[in-house]
Amino acid sequence: MGDQPQAIEALVSQLQQGAPAATLHGVTGSGKTFTMANVIAQLNRPVLVLSHNKTLAAQLYSEFKGFFPENAVEYFVSYYDYYQPEAYIPSTDTYIEKDLAINSEIDRMRLSATFSLLSGRRDVIVVSSVSCIYGIGNPADFHSTMIELKVGDVMAMKHLMYRLVEILYTRVNGDLEPSTFRVSGDTIVVRSSVGNHCYRITFFDDEIEDIALIDATTGQRLDSLKKINIHPANLFVPSKQRIEQAVLNIEADLEKQIEFFIKEGREVEARRIEQRVNYDLEMIKELGYCSGIENYSRYFDGRAPGMRPFCLLDYFPDDMLIIIDESHVTVPQVRGMFGGDRSRKENLVEYGFRLPAARDNRPLRFEEFESLQGQTIYVSATPAEYELTRSETNVVEQFIRPTGIVDPALKICDSTRQIDRLMEDIEACVKRGEKMIVTTISKRMCEEVSAYLEKMGVRSRYIHSDLDTLERVQIIEDMHADMFDVLCGVNLLREGLDLPEVAQVSIFDADKNGYLRNYTAMTQVAGRAARHSKGRVVLYGTTCTEAMRHTVEDSNRRREKQIQYNIENGIMPRQAKRNSTQPSPLIDSKESVVADGSANYQIAEGGEMRIVADSAASYEASTNIDSLIEQARSDMERAARSLDFIAAARYRDRMYELQQIKEERLNTPTRP
Repeated sequence: MGDQPQAIEALVSQLQQGAPAATLHGVTGSGKTFTMANVIAQLNRPVLVLSHNKTLAAQLYSEFKGFFPENAVEYFVSYYDYYQPEAYIPSTDTYIEKDLAINSEIDRMRLSATFSLLSGRRDVIVVSSVSCIYGIGNPADFHSTMIELKVGDVMAMKHLMYRLVEILYTRVNGDLEPSTFRVSGDTIVVRSSVGNHCYRITFFDDEIEDIALIDATTGQRLDSLKKINIHPANLFVPSKQRIEQAVLNIEADLEKQIEFFIKEGREVEARRIEQRVNYDLEMIKELGYCSGIENYSRYFDGRAPGMRPFCLLDYFPDDMLIIIDESHVTVPQVRGMFGGDRSRKENLVEYGFRLPAARDNRPLRFEEFESLQGQTIYVSATPAEYELTRSETNVVEQFIRPTGIVDPALKICDSTRQIDRLMEDIEACVKRGEKMIVTTISKRMCEEVSAYLEKMGVRSRYIHSDLDTLERVQIIEDMHADMFDVLCGVNLLREGLDLPEVAQVSIFDADKNGYLRNYTAMTQVAGRAARHSKGRVVLYGTTCTEAMRHTVEDSNRRREKQIQYNIENGIMPRQAKRNSTQPSPLIDSKESVVADGSANYQIAEGGEMRIVADSAASYEASTNIDSLIEQARSDMERAARSLDFIAAARYRDRMYELQQIKEERLNTPTRP
């Protein structure tokens, strides 16, 4: 509807004619994702959709899953639930060890993305964060370590077991988890590293007699197979020959670095690097890996010093298409990754914690990313100069919303009596049952405005970066639930925030110069009122800056086009509604689960509410705390599988709370 047909036709035509880049300049709520889905369907190529954070990437992944149920729609983001990188602070002589918690489900999804790309399928859509520019294994090595099995192959059963261990599968005797195998008589049962595929391979002497797909839980035979491919359990699985050569190269570089430190008269650093690297080498020789093995990735990949690492983009074919969502934010984020990583690595190398090769375990430089891009579509409501320059004349506008809603009217008001005017606007909004956003120039002012509104009897909350992620999410949910009327913020009320209840946005100090009050920031903040049929924006200032003038003129241009379209097509703007979400797998079909941060409640069929996860005080009295910890862990993993990271974080915090209580109980001496 609206501009979508013309936008789809123009983008497809430009890319088919060989344009290296195009920009979709689409306003908030115009259906840019749906337009992209149609472009993908018509071009029929492998696609990388790049987003600037995990939450938006999860949202896009769910939407594309719905648009393309038969495609290989994959999700590739950082697999860390928590990550503290290794670092050294010379000024305080403080060494910080790497600390992390890997989300096994996201790790499997990353593997699945690489498998789909290496399979040669043309219908692969990978939704990714900037994790895609960080180093992963060499695709050639990764493909060569895959185990191909066919019925009738002559292979010793013990040889297959060795091959499975080489690609980091673990032998178990009990239940099969992903990347494990079990041996019984002349049968090996293997559970794949991705999905829930479980294979039973039966031998007759040294010949594979039968391969069956079975249920991982019951062992029931589901299908007979002629051949299978068993993929590695990790993206870093070099061949045995590559490991042997890598060890020799590491030892040679270690000698050079020790000599360098001794020549410089730095005995401490020389002894430190010798001990650390020799320990890692022992682990690699015995187990095939070590903690921090990514710092040796250059040796295992066979790269020359300074050569860029392999990354997800290397797994795509040459005719790939990249779609960069919210490009005005995502492109600068990609540009800045290398510098932050390099400054940390320099200290580790300089003070003998890592070999110089650790510098080559890094994200791509921006120019390296550009060299791998291929054809690209930049998607943004406020495309930056970089995207527009790369796209040249290939800029497609999508200003008409399917709902018929026009851009909010922008008004500039004198800031000398901004509080009095704000109170008048709030009173009018509350009477009409509308919500309002107030943005300030600083965190302190944000809190003070919210406190003043509360003092004046206005239901108000504030939100800024000092609040943790869950608090911010909960505040937004409270606004949806009509628990307050005015939300005060600084700069967190921008891309991807769906607030159809908001009818007015008031921007304080709009005439200040800087990042928070440039054209891009004010247009994005104004967009928070673009889902309301009576949306409006008030800019407070004593003068009209160039950014304010540009914002108002651009808004008026879009409004004129939108109003003209509505008149010509007889469209009456209708109120946008909040996007409905699919029921989470965490919620049973007969129950709904509500979280208030301290306790979970189930609403049974009869409507009666009962507590199913008590607060910390109740845990104290529980004698079965281990089962509660295990239940919280299970719930966390199921939430992560459904990409509900907010729920997963709540369950994770509950699990940590229980573990702490358990430790305190163990450390408390019992009374005689």
